[in-house]
Amino acid sequence: MVDVSAKPTTRREAKARAVLTCQRETVDAVVAGRTPKGAVIATAELAGMMAAKRTAELIPLCHPLPLAKAEVTVRADCDLPGFRIAASVVTTGPTGVEMEALTAATVAGLTVYDMLKAIDRGMVMGEVRVDSKTGGTSGDWQRESGDE
Repeated sequence: MVDVSAKPTTRREAKARAVLTCQRETVDAVVAGRTPKGAVIATAELAGMMAAKRTAELIPLCHPLPLAKAEVTVRADCDLPGFRIAASVVTTGPTGVEMEALTAATVAGLTVYDMLKAIDRGMVMGEVRVDSKTGGTSGDWQRESGDE
């Protein structure tokens, strides 16, 4: 692991997202509450938050960080069709939380897939990316709106 002991302790936040595309009927089933495994969105949001807390166990050389906040939202999008996943993670420490935000968004998407694979095996997860980060000596960073 990189030595971060000399870095200042600052408030750090990262936001990430992912998109899971699927059949329109799959989104409709989730919205109507007609899925075999139950509450898809609530379960995926909880799984994402739990994953953020365990990022250092999953990714080699990633620093374990005490998280002050981990928030995940999964939104059904009938126009996509699919689900838009957003994660926001905050800590006060010597290194950033981009990996925690990415892990939260990804695991939330994987949970949606797991809960819906019985009715739609053709789902695709993509567009996993960091949208912004704040804090630290490198300063703030925001993805340009057109930067796909």
